Amino acid sequence: MSDYISINGITAFGFHGVFPEERRDGQVFRCDVKLESSLANLNDDISQATNYASVVELVDEEIRGEPVNLIETLAERIADRVLLNFPRIIRVIVTVHKPHAPVSVAVGDISVTIERGR
Repeated sequence: MSDYISINGITAFGFHGVFPEERRDGQVFRCDVKLESSLANLNDDISQATNYASVVELVDEEIRGEPVNLIETLAERIADRVLLNFPRIIRVIVTVHKPHAPVSVAVGDISVTIERGR
C-alpha cells in the first residue's frame, strides 16, 4: 500500500541556468514534491512522521544554493537529498518550475519532473 504527502509551490530565488544573465540576475523557481511513504502504524505519533517543514527547508536550500545549468540537475539534487535525509520516504517525485525561463515565446511555465526511489 502506498500513501503520499504532497508539498506544492515551494518558492525561492535562485541563480540556475546556462545564460550569463540567469547566473547574474537570478530568478524565481517553484518546486512541488510528492513523497511516497507508508503512513500506516504512525499511531498519531509525530516523531514517526515525516517533518514537512524540514522537507520545505531542504528544497529551499537547494533552490538558493549552488547554481546549476539545468533544472533537471536541480530536481535530481532535491530528490537525492530527500531520500538521503528522510528514511521513511521510499519514492519522491520532484517538479521544478522555471516560470521565467528565457524563451522567445510567451509561456505560462516550464517545468521538469523526475521520480526517484530506493
